[in-house]
Amino acid sequence: KVATSILDPPASVSVITEKEIEQRNASTTEEVLQYTPGVITDYYGTDDRNDYFKIRGFQATTYRDGLTLGSMRGVREEPFAYERVEVLRGANSTLFGPADPGGSVNFVSKRPKFERFGEGYLSYGSFDHKEAGVDVGDTLNADGTVAYRFTGTIRDSDREYDHSKDNNGFLMGGLAWEPTEYTSASVIFDYLKRDDTPNSGGYPLDQEYDRDNFFGEPGFNYHDVERSSITGQLTHDFNNGLTLRGNLRYSDLKDDFGYVYLTDSASRAGTVVDRDYFGSNSEAQELIGNAILQYDARFDRIDSSTLVGVEYRDASTDDSSFYGDTSPIDIANPVYSGAPSSLNVYSSNDQDYTTKSVFVTQNLSFYDRFIVTAGVRNDSLDVSSTNMAGVTDSDDFSETSYRGALTYRITDEISTYISQVESVAPPSIGVKPERGEQYEIGVKYAPFGMNALFSAAVYDLSKKDVTIAVVQDNGVIERETIGESRVRGLDLEVKAELTDNLSVTGGYSYMDSEVVRDDNAAREGNEFAVAPTHTASVWGYYSLTDLPMSVGLGARYTDSYYYDAANTSESDSATLFDAALSYQVVENTDLTVNVNNVFDEQHVVGTGTANYYNPGRAVTAKVSYQW
Repeated sequence: KVATSILDPPASVSVITEKEIEQRNASTTEEVLQYTPGVITDYYGTDDRNDYFKIRGFQATTYRDGLTLGSMRGVREEPFAYERVEVLRGANSTLFGPADPGGSVNFVSKRPKFERFGEGYLSYGSFDHKEAGVDVGDTLNADGTVAYRFTGTIRDSDREYDHSKDNNGFLMGGLAWEPTEYTSASVIFDYLKRDDTPNSGGYPLDQEYDRDNFFGEPGFNYHDVERSSITGQLTHDFNNGLTLRGNLRYSDLKDDFGYVYLTDSASRAGTVVDRDYFGSNSEAQELIGNAILQYDARFDRIDSSTLVGVEYRDASTDDSSFYGDTSPIDIANPVYSGAPSSLNVYSSNDQDYTTKSVFVTQNLSFYDRFIVTAGVRNDSLDVSSTNMAGVTDSDDFSETSYRGALTYRITDEISTYISQVESVAPPSIGVKPERGEQYEIGVKYAPFGMNALFSAAVYDLSKKDVTIAVVQDNGVIERETIGESRVRGLDLEVKAELTDNLSVTGGYSYMDSEVVRDDNAAREGNEFAVAPTHTASVWGYYSLTDLPMSVGLGARYTDSYYYDAANTSESDSATLFDAALSYQVVENTDLTVNVNNVFDEQHVVGTGTANYYNPGRAVTAKVSYQW
């Protein structure tokens, strides 16, 4: 909630900077996070409706500038809009409210700077990828108290499978006002539009197929997204230890998609494979805001920082979903039959969510070495839903979460901590909210004389009253309840500029997941789906001394994992390599080339009624100019 040294928070935290995002040319949140320990990404392969990732084996909740994205979550974010992405492993509802227990991902928006700057770029790459972007800003008045920033990007591209597209447009404008060193205010407006294809339809189960094959329907494979948001932020320091912060955001979203996918089976004979269609039309609006008072005081050798805040969220979603059988396809000689002649709408809901929250956090620092942190938050939630038959159901919840931790600054370079945190997942009508609890011990080291952070954490994270999506024998996906799940693990991370020329980002995670209690006794003792025991990654970036050139090389290892909750099928372990080359053509002008999955390694990342593969090799060249 407030700016602080990364050594002090009693939590396992990663920050993916704008420099890292640019070096790796990350164009999706999955790519931004794929070098972060404890995070598994892209496990749905060519299902491109959303950014898919888990932290510590569980789902994670996303935020923008500290406010939950909530009903705006089902959209692929635009990384060019953010100056950094913050990852907090292990959810903490005391800080952020209702959240999944895996962790929190916070996108920090680019804000106006009180100086003149600019960047523009053009890029071209695999799958006829064409993109342009600009990011400019300056002060607007003589005394330099008002500044603006404009950020925009546009993309016209295909995906790696036939009959696909990946088109995107994003605009963001911001104004900031700082009349004194104690007061600042800003407003940011952004608009996102996507016109792409949501899914390749999957690949048959009998063998490995080329990624460019398409077994869906060209005439029924669409994804249209349009989202606009306006955000206001205010900070005032009363210069007596008291600071007031306020944040308010309104968002409006339209998200429609439809596609045809394979419903294959291991017992199939011949080359004709059944198919189903699936889609949804939805509209959502969300108003969320908070007000936070912070009071800092010092008593002899004790520093105190107290946060008291209130938060309000009013969100509504109107959606309808359709699902049904459609014509099969001969995978040996694909002939497309067109869009389904009629759609079976099986679900239609008009949902409203209202959340009123109050929270208190107390930090006490003793002798500049021991920091005691305690927090409590209560969220009052009202949920109502009207279905397609006109029947309205409603429910209300009052959930309280607690947080306690102790940080010990061994030296000015090294800190250790022990913490206990709780999470409460966003509830559904008639269902007891899922609650998480985590115990964690960690250490962080930021050596003097080096721009670096080394961190390690061990944890025990459990979640109760869990529900999961399970593919039934008839291909229908249904929600099933699990009593309790638990994961124990270790996260290691290093981010360091080892020399003036060499920077390294690396991480390793170990996870031991287990279904402790389950309504289906056959699943007790199983591992989680998509929860590899070992993952590791390293990214190095080196600037040559004799040439205006830099090179980057990365490797990502993912251990094998089970595809399903029943633990009946398992993936192969895989290591993927990425590379980058940057050359300064003239002053302030760079040519960069990025290659993801250098050796075009192919494996199944998810399976059910069809197989889904990891993304193939992609090459992108970009010319950028900064001033």
